Amino acid sequence: MPVIVFLIDTSASMNQRSYLGTTYLDVAKGAVETFLKLRSRDSTSRGDRYMLVTFEDPPAAIKAGWKETHNTFMEKLRNLQAAGLTTAGPALRTVFDLLNLNRLVSGIDNYGQGRIPFFLEPAIVVAITDGNKLASTGGVQDELHLPLTTPLPGSELTKEPFRWDQRLFSLVLRIPGHAPLGPEALGSVPSDDSPITAMCEVTGGRSYSVFSHRMLNQCLESLVQKIQSGVVIHFEKTGPDPLPTEGEVLEAKLGPQPWHCCRRLIYVRPNPKTGVPVGHWPIPESFWPDQNSPTLPSRIAHPQILFSCVDSEPVVVDKVPFDKYELEPSPLTQYILERKSPHICWQVFVRNSSKYGDLGLPFGYLKASTALSCVNLFVMPYNYPVLLPLLDDLSKVHKLKPSLQWRQSFESYLKTMPLYYSGVRDFIHCVGRVCFYVY
Repeated sequence: MPVIVFLIDTSASMNQRSYLGTTYLDVAKGAVETFLKLRSRDSTSRGDRYMLVTFEDPPAAIKAGWKETHNTFMEKLRNLQAAGLTTAGPALRTVFDLLNLNRLVSGIDNYGQGRIPFFLEPAIVVAITDGNKLASTGGVQDELHLPLTTPLPGSELTKEPFRWDQRLFSLVLRIPGHAPLGPEALGSVPSDDSPITAMCEVTGGRSYSVFSHRMLNQCLESLVQKIQSGVVIHFEKTGPDPLPTEGEVLEAKLGPQPWHCCRRLIYVRPNPKTGVPVGHWPIPESFWPDQNSPTLPSRIAHPQILFSCVDSEPVVVDKVPFDKYELEPSPLTQYILERKSPHICWQVFVRNSSKYGDLGLPFGYLKASTALSCVNLFVMPYNYPVLLPLLDDLSKVHKLKPSLQWRQSFESYLKTMPLYYSGVRDFIHCVGRVCFYVY
């Protein structure tokens, strides 16, 4: 059930008119209505929840919450007026605070217990503005700043105001007041150079610089396609580049490459039977849990997953569950697919997740699909290269009757496992009936 928030610029400059005679605010209202019509064509839109927020000071900024009826939402939209300042920063803070209001109560962020991709509440924020200078009662600003203080309890547990399942997209209206002289150029819509663009990109979204009504419709169709169930991950290469594959021409490329560092969505598909995403394993925290610490370290909104380009063999053991998430297309997925090596994988790590060692221990891997159509992130139990052979031996060699040596090896493994991986213990209890060995 995605949440879609429309953030409408209601500053006085939105009264300027396009060459068709409509004000920018009228264009924004029409864009929202068009978006709703386009979205209604998708059968999955029945669970959508909509909110309408403006650049006014709260609580007046909140025009319609997700519990309002469609008629109430549309009435509030039609009655919007442009008469204020361009307070984009405080307005965005209001939006994120609204989205995060119930997260601490629901426990969806699972602080200190690992990041769980299948615990999510996808949200898309669509900001529609004219891109003019940011203004407040304190003067004009060149950069977008969100207020650091918030009344929400628990907000200090995440360094940013947004979460990994919340993305910001902005339609920046640049429609001129006079009709264009020549034919309109076709092609992709560029990003805008206004301050809100950086905020869009850091959340995993983007901005659109809109110069015509046709371009606006093109952007709205693109935005509707962005409504996906997933979370944003920051992937970054660690160690040297991979060796060239057979037949690949080795090119000397200096400096960082686009595929070395990508901030992209991983799709979290709902279960076809229940309509709810399911899974087994978390993404590790970037710290080793300390039971004696009175507080939890603050986490960044997007977990930083390091991938090593050392070719490894994908490991799967019968009856040991794993989670598979498809990566959104990016320079990283393109690079992996172009190598045409679907039978090898690259291990992934979270820095500082283990008790010893800066890099941490592997918790999964990146692997191209057999058909080379996409790249998937496989999430396994923590330090799976050690655990999976142990479980395989327990079943095939020891026939579920572990020897003393096996017990000692397993106890050594448990010392490398963060405490929040209780699923490993549950699995041994269920399959091996040796629960007294794992506590």
